[in-house]
Order: sequence, then C-alpha cells, then structure tokens
Amino acid sequence: MQPNVDIAEALRRGFDLYKENITTLLIVTLLVLVISVVTVGILAGPMAAGLILVVLRLADKTEPKPEVGDLFKGFDFFLPSLVFVILMAVVQLVGRFILAWIPFIGVLLGTLFSVALSTFVMFALFYVVDRKSEVVAAIQQSIDLVKKNFWIFLGLNIVVGLVASLGLIACGIGVVVTAPIYWTTIAHVYRNLHPAGQPSA
Repeated sequence: MQPNVDIAEALRRGFDLYKENITTLLIVTLLVLVISVVTVGILAGPMAAGLILVVLRLADKTEPKPEVGDLFKGFDFFLPSLVFVILMAVVQLVGRFILAWIPFIGVLLGTLFSVALSTFVMFALFYVVDRKSEVVAAIQQSIDLVKKNFWIFLGLNIVVGLVASLGLIACGIGVVVTAPIYWTTIAHVYRNLHPAGQPSA
C-alpha cells in the first residue's frame, strides 16, 4: 500500500508547527548549525538527532514541552547518528566522484544521485531516534518506506528543501529561520505514517 502524502498539506502543517514553537526551534537550529560547524561535522549527527527528538515531541504535543536543553539528548544516539553521517558522506562522495567521470552529464547525474539518496534516507534518523533502530536497519526502513511512493517523497524532499534553503539568500544567515521548516514538515509526515506509540511497519 502506497503511503498517502499530500505535499501541500504537509508543508502547511509543518509551517504551523514551526510558527507555534518558533522561539525554541530558532534557538535549537542555531545551536545545531554552530556546533556542527565548530566541530567540523563531528557532532552533526548527534545534533540532528537531538533536533529530531525536539521536533517529534513538539509534533506529539508532549507535556511538558521540550526545551532547548533537550537538544543535547541527541547524544543518547551519538554512535548511530555519527555512523549515519559518515556513511552518507562517504556514499555521496564516492557516488558523485564516479559519476563525474561521465562526459557532459556527469555533474548533472551526480546532483540527481545526491537528491535521490537524500530522499531514500530522509526518515533514517527518525527511525534511530523514535524507534531506537540500528543504523543499517534505520536506513533500510527509510528506503522501504520511500520506495513505496518514491516520486511523491522525491517531490516532498525537493519542495521542502527549497523552502528551507531560502534563508541562504540572506548571506546564509537566514537559513536559521527557514531550516526548521524542513524538519517540522518531515516530522509531520513521519508521525502521520507512524503514530506515536505504534510500532513501525
């Protein structure tokens, strides 16, 4: 059965969640970006895991509401999130390097490869955080979900990614304002497909 995803509705719900929790999300996103850059990406995984944890709790409307400090609970997933980031970086690098050798269209194919890869694994860290899945299992779960309706998930990833990257126009600083929309939207879609408290399919 194909997952039912309405991109416009998902974006609207993601933006609503963002507006309702804008202060927390802005601070958390800023911390994620700063810490990831300062540590040269070493802590990018745990920071992303912490961000997902915060966003999922906001989507679930848990009480008490998550605070900025909850971001650092992402360190509970330090090893799997670090392995995931390293693995994806290696796959991206190798894939784009190989495709770059193809005359004329190598760069284009490399870009398409990156977009397709990011789409297939877009839910992987959500499975790590929400279902405590191991890295390989989480990646496989994400792939299994996405491949059921790849084109709609590809469209979702591209549209939400473009919206989230609008902040790059303001010398990159504005990305702190727009990036959370990506995570709130993907969190809405994930939670809609996997309600809290229910095992993943």
